[in-house]
Amino acid sequence: MKVTVVGVGYVGLVAAACMADGGNHVICVDTDEKKIDGLRKGIIPIYEPGLAEIVARNEKSGRLTFTTSLKEGVDKSLLIFLGVGTPSAADGSADISAVLNAAGQIAETMTSYKIIVTKSTVPVGTHKIVSKWIQSKTEIPFDYVSNPEFLKEGSAVEDFMKPDRVIIGTTNPAVMEIMRELYNPFMRKSSRILFMDPASAEMAKYAANTMLATRISFMNELSMLCEKVGADIEQVRAGMGSDSRIGNAFLFAGVGYGGSCFPKDVRALIYMGNQAGVPMSIAQSVQLVNQSQQAQFADKIISYFKGQPNIQLGVWGLAFKARTDDIRESPALFCIEKFLAAGIQVVAYDPEAMAPTRQKLGDKIRLVDNGYDVLDGSAALVIFTDWQEFRTPDLEQIAKRLQKPLIFDGRNLYTPTFVKRFGIEYHCIGRTQV
Repeated sequence: MKVTVVGVGYVGLVAAACMADGGNHVICVDTDEKKIDGLRKGIIPIYEPGLAEIVARNEKSGRLTFTTSLKEGVDKSLLIFLGVGTPSAADGSADISAVLNAAGQIAETMTSYKIIVTKSTVPVGTHKIVSKWIQSKTEIPFDYVSNPEFLKEGSAVEDFMKPDRVIIGTTNPAVMEIMRELYNPFMRKSSRILFMDPASAEMAKYAANTMLATRISFMNELSMLCEKVGADIEQVRAGMGSDSRIGNAFLFAGVGYGGSCFPKDVRALIYMGNQAGVPMSIAQSVQLVNQSQQAQFADKIISYFKGQPNIQLGVWGLAFKARTDDIRESPALFCIEKFLAAGIQVVAYDPEAMAPTRQKLGDKIRLVDNGYDVLDGSAALVIFTDWQEFRTPDLEQIAKRLQKPLIFDGRNLYTPTFVKRFGIEYHCIGRTQV
């Protein structure tokens, strides 16, 4: 099929590359000339495991091309995907201006029937707003499809290639068939395509992300109770997760969730509920617990060093999760800002998120290229991200190079009794301190 994807961020670029790998001819369109020039030279603007190889392979085959010309993409494709950003507005609502802008330009450019597919996460009812917007600018027929993405950063390529489900919001049988054919290469074992109306498709994305955020926040709230009553959240998690009705996924207590999806989508669901006169009280609590968890972790560390001058902390992890360079709403950056405000210096390391952190924080903190170098001159090691290389560290080296053998672990990576064999004072989340 001939496909155009507008926007080459996390959603758009992964979708475009994977659809090209499925045999389609895909044109990527973006207004950022620097980004497009980089992609033509093989420079991938984001870190996502496996993505660079797929982009290179399909660009070499001619199935994947990059351009700043929306007209070229519209003229050459039947299917036009919108993968532009929908960031949070000040009131918590999702800002769909980029979606409307792209849709309007498509309407003004197209000269024949098109199927316009929204991949971006958009509020319920956007299908009506965008359809009316397009109709106001052209009399050429089109169909609109809501096709929300369910890609996890760090495993987005695998998620697209082997999806749990693909949700397609349209009521037109002919469009259903076209969309089915597009996704069939990724359904070899069994069909996992769910067709529904566009409003339900839009809601499904918010419902899924808020449910996952709820599980995380519930475990974080439990972790605070565990610390007070002497229970171990890891043992509690094992007891809960063994129940087949609950399962083990997203039951890890930690310093809180971040990233481009959960915080934004929870806020947007709360906003939609308020607008509809149906307060989302559970979602509001999820948001509050997440904010509290991050603040309490930072405050615990700041309180530990209260009154001590010239404190430096070594930090492992800046991205909001492992296997990505995304620092958007990262708990690490939230806590680092609190450390700096308290007069604490920070030296940090992350396998992939150094460049975006440097761009955001400048010289507020010191970044080093070797994880163990954060230890020198530091009063403690603070862990924010569960990168694989942090899971089995050289604890002897940590104990030796820190000013005091002390770890604050925001991801519960280690067994407390094992760490303490090395003479390290170990503080984690919701676990029994022995």
